[in-house]
Parts: sequence; structure tokens; C-alpha cells
Amino acid sequence: MIKQILNRLPRKPKSAEHREGGASNTSSNASTSSRSGSTSSKFANSGSTSLSGPNSTPNYGVNHGSKLNQDVNAKVNGNSFASFEALPSFKDVPNSEKQNLCIKKLNLCCYVFDFTDPTKNLKEKDIKRQTLVELVDYIASANGKFSESVIQELVKMVSINLFRTFSSPPHENKALEAFDLEEDEPSMDPAWPHLQVVYELFLRFVASPETDAKLAKRYVDHSFVLKLLGLFDSDDHRERDYLKTVLHRIYGKFMVHRPFIRKAINHIFYHFIFETEKHNGIAELLEILGSIINGFALPLKEEHKLFLVRVLIPLHKPKCVSLYHQQLSYCITQFVEKDCKLADTIIRGLLKYWPITNSSKEVMFLGELEEVLEATQPGEFQRCMVPLFRQVGRCLSSSHFQVAERALFLWNNDHISNLIKQNRHVLLPIIFPSLERNARNHWNQAVQSLTLNVRKIFSDIDPELFEECLLKFQEDEAQEKEMSLKRELTWKRLEEIAAKKASASNEAVLVSPRKAMGKPSG
Repeated sequence: MIKQILNRLPRKPKSAEHREGGASNTSSNASTSSRSGSTSSKFANSGSTSLSGPNSTPNYGVNHGSKLNQDVNAKVNGNSFASFEALPSFKDVPNSEKQNLCIKKLNLCCYVFDFTDPTKNLKEKDIKRQTLVELVDYIASANGKFSESVIQELVKMVSINLFRTFSSPPHENKALEAFDLEEDEPSMDPAWPHLQVVYELFLRFVASPETDAKLAKRYVDHSFVLKLLGLFDSDDHRERDYLKTVLHRIYGKFMVHRPFIRKAINHIFYHFIFETEKHNGIAELLEILGSIINGFALPLKEEHKLFLVRVLIPLHKPKCVSLYHQQLSYCITQFVEKDCKLADTIIRGLLKYWPITNSSKEVMFLGELEEVLEATQPGEFQRCMVPLFRQVGRCLSSSHFQVAERALFLWNNDHISNLIKQNRHVLLPIIFPSLERNARNHWNQAVQSLTLNVRKIFSDIDPELFEECLLKFQEDEAQEKEMSLKRELTWKRLEEIAAKKASASNEAVLVSPRKAMGKPSG
């Protein structure tokens, strides 16, 4: 019975299938290497046979620059450069051979060198850089459509060179404190002389009219775009500047990728806002989005309005907002100019994240508020003016002179000044106490002078309203003094009661507030 059961187990068929599969894989690899050898025989002796040829399977979307990069780095670390030599110039070959030569040069540039040691592989590095420069010229001056093989090899080469692990940690604690970028030495990648040419090559390729977008999108796919977005966290500002231009070109060239690019950028922002508050490329990504927002069609889609509410407005929350506030403010203003009805949403969002203890951040918010109000229509202004000017009133009475001064500068803007004048019956009673206290006893002379100018504006356009507000302020001030006097008398009574009981018992005494308040006053 046991032997019958064991005989039914499919041991032999399984091992046979395994052997057949292994044989088929071996034959497939052999045929692939033989095909690639025809276009890259130059690298046969230099140990580059593991690099895919133009006829190999075009599936770099899933794993750009990972396994290939490991293979190439293994060769570099092993110093396998016995046959690493410069290839002929494009001028020295007929037009029919130029694309094959281009593929060979692209394969040559797949070698990744160690740039941390400037004395290592000098000859090979120079050959690679010269080859990259030749490729840039070839791509820029091409007068025929690029073949699929060229596109595939070019994207592979770019992936191997660019998609890497950063050598230094991209985040430092000082970023959280919005340190002064001008005083801090920027980080420079030692490999930049080569990386710059690779970026320039890819930029020319994407921008070239000879690049077929329908064909290229098979290789410049979602995985490639995600890895490209990951590079925005680079410490080197030069790399981020190139990435900004490259991504903008991709967005313009590959329309099919546009929703995905916007969604991927949103995820970077979500991770930054709600989890880490650490990222080097927020300013560059916002700069790209500023241009994208400028091209939004009207009426705005619901997706774009959600982006404003869920991403742009919460971006005011992180401590390091000063590092990207200029670009953020531009994006916010673009939305108001596109749709003035969004002004109420934006202003209330600013009030939600208004800083309490950070004066420099508060000055930035006031500057952005002025830009938003400049594009705000009277109807939208009336919807949010009460909570807005309660906050403006708190800024006017700030002990930090720059905050008070920046708030008073709002009256220098004619559009904002007109909005305030039109709604003075509501707004003046809100801000009058702050104006009056500033005029009487603010320590900064400039703030006092600006406050007097604003008071004069209101007293000139509506003397009656100004007098009403002044009387109301004086009444409130008298009541406040009376309440303050009552509190002082109450404390004195409490002290007297405590002193009497303490003298009798020589112990600490808890005095009931009701007993103290219940005594007649006088």
C-alpha cells in the first residue's frame, strides 16, 4: 500500500521538467548573447557580455539600474579595463553605421566608476566623458528618428548612471531648523562631471523632435519616472536643477504619464508633510508644479482643487517652510488667479496653519497673504474677512516689530486698502484696539508712525465711525481697569484672611474663594 502511494508521487516528471526548463534557459541565453555580440563585439574581451544588447528583452521598467548596476560596479571594482578604449568618432563612419556606433558608445558608457578617489582610472574616466560628449552632439544633431534599439540602450545607460544610492545621508537635523543656505556649504557630488553630461544627453533626447514618444514611453515608463523623482532628494543642488528641467520635459513630451507624475509628486509631498518633514527637493518640485498649474484648463478639475486643499495648504505646516516658501506662494497665487472663488478656501487654510511663536514665519505668511488678497474679489473677501482681520489685529499688536510692520504694510497695497475701506464698518471695530495701543505705547518708532498713518486713513474717510470706535475702546478700557481693580481687592482680602488664620494656627491655610468674595466691598 505504501509503495503504491510512493509510486504515484510525480518525482520523475518534476525533475524532467526542471532539466528541460534549465536547458531552454541556457539555449535562450546563448542565443541572446550571440545576437548582442554582433552589435557590441568591442566589449567581448572587456568582460561586458552581461550587459544586454539591443535585441535583448526590453523590460527595464521594473528594475532600472539595479541588477545592471551591480554587474557594472563589480567590473569596476575588479578593474576589468584591459580593453576599455575609445571608439571611432561619428564623423569617421558612414551614416548607415552611425546608429550601431551609437549603441556601442552607449554600452561603453554603462561602466560606472568610483569618483571618491580622484586618482583612480583617470584614462577610462576621460574616455567615458569624451564618449558622453560625442553622444550629446549626436543626439542633438540627429536628422532621423531614433530606432527602438537606440532608445532602449540609451534609457538603460541613463538608468545605470543616474539611479544610485546617495553616498551621504540626504537629511540632516539642521534642515528642520530652516538653516541659512547661503552660509552652509552645499554638498557637491564628486561624480558630477559625468552625471551632468548624462543629464544633458537625456535632456536632449527627450526634447529632440526625432524621439518618438509612443515608442519611447515603453522605456521611459512609470518605474523610470518614479526612480527619477527619487533623485530629487539629492544633496547636490546642480543635480536637482537638471532634474527639474528633465521632469518638466518628460511631462510635456509624454502626455500619457501626466496623471501618474502628478500623483507620484503628491505622494512625495504627503510623506514629507505628515511623516518626515525632510526632503531636499520640495522647492524644485513646487517650481515644476507652478508651471503645470499655470497650464491648467478652466474650469479647474476637482482633482486640482483637492491638490490645493490636501497638499499645497498643508505644506505651510513644516518648520522648514522657509526653504520653499517662495515657490509655494507662487503655486497658491496661481490658483487664486485661475479661480477667484478659491480665495476663501486658501485664506482660511492659511489661518489654520498660522504660526504662533515663529515671528520670521509669520512675516512670510503676511507676505503671502498680501499676494492672495491682491487677486481676491470683494465677494470672496467678505466671506473670510472677519476671521482674517482678527488675525491681522493680533499681528498689529505683536511685540515683534517686523510682524507689526509687515501687517501695517497691507495698507500700502491699493487693492487691499480699497477692500478694507469698503468693509470698514465691520473691520475697523476689530482692529481698532490694536491700532490704538500701538499708537500709544509700542516700543518701535517705525511701527508707531505707520500706525498713526493707518488711523488717519480711517479718521479721514469716516470720522463718525472712528469716533464710535474710539468711545467703545475707552469704555472697554475703563471696564478692564475696573475689573483689574476688583481682582486686586479680591487678592488683598484673600491675603488678609490667610494671614489671620495663619497667625492663629501657625499652619498654611486654604482660603475659600466664596468666603473672600462674599464680604462687602467697603
